[in-house]
Amino acid sequence: MKIVVLDGYTLNPGDMSWDAMGRLGELVVYDRTPAEKIIERIDNAEIILTNKVILTKEILDKTPSVKYIGVMATGYNVVDTQYAKELGIIVTNVPAYSTDSVAQMVFAFILEFCHHVGEHNRAVHEGKWTKNIDFSFWDYPLIEIKNKTLGIIGFGAIGQKVAKIAEIFGMKVLFHSRTLNPGLETDNIKYPAMEKVLTDSDFITLHCPLTEQTKGLINKDTISKMKDGAFLINTSRGPVIDEKDVAQALNTGKLAGFGTDVVSIEPVQAENPLLCAKNCIITPHFAWATKEARQRLMDTLIKNVDSFIKGTPVNVVNNK
Repeated sequence: MKIVVLDGYTLNPGDMSWDAMGRLGELVVYDRTPAEKIIERIDNAEIILTNKVILTKEILDKTPSVKYIGVMATGYNVVDTQYAKELGIIVTNVPAYSTDSVAQMVFAFILEFCHHVGEHNRAVHEGKWTKNIDFSFWDYPLIEIKNKTLGIIGFGAIGQKVAKIAEIFGMKVLFHSRTLNPGLETDNIKYPAMEKVLTDSDFITLHCPLTEQTKGLINKDTISKMKDGAFLINTSRGPVIDEKDVAQALNTGKLAGFGTDVVSIEPVQAENPLLCAKNCIITPHFAWATKEARQRLMDTLIKNVDSFIKGTPVNVVNNK
């Protein structure tokens, strides 16, 4: 079978190998594929692998050779999965490969807000410590997270991992999820109403999928319910927040800080209001991208393709 990778660069910018995938079929890897080249590059391939290249109904109609689409990510909204099912095309994803890395990133944001390591490092290198009359200085309030409350919105694998780490730090955890699993509650991890998560949390971190219900979930109204001086973190999807409302809350001091790895349009646009907001840390959607996480993604991707070829597909997302 012919296997075409439409946008392989983000998964493997050169520090990994496609050899194992190549042993499963005739492999062609493109680093990136512009929209006007998608149909041409799919050609007569049966197996297509995509990360962010969008495969619409119109494209699938013009590529009848395709029997399988492997999404090189957990989210699979880049594929018209329902229409693919109507055509008999199996679509799979790679679940849970980035759980540890994204949870780690959440605490990178939290600890940066607590200690401002980057800013203090810069101050030292600019000579401020050298010129200081005291042995110690700090330019920002320093925060200890023990006994602080962490609100987690979305309590899947990543949310649960974040909660476990928070417990180790001695934090109290409140979480909100579409479904309640009483077995997830402990002495320090509680499932209250959404409003209590908003009103009682010192830090709030978002881990919900992007749906019609969660789009713009964090907005002027929900922010107004938060503690004055709360910190907000988003490693889920950019449109879960209203960027203008969050920027305004930062600039007025309602929010003490916002750390995000995602924005509504990526790469971030020059006019994005978050770029000019106070106390806003923006990273370039790389929380998932540690080499360890990417290797897990690659390994699962290979298993997905191998299972499809053998007639026993796994991680299928359009079988309902």
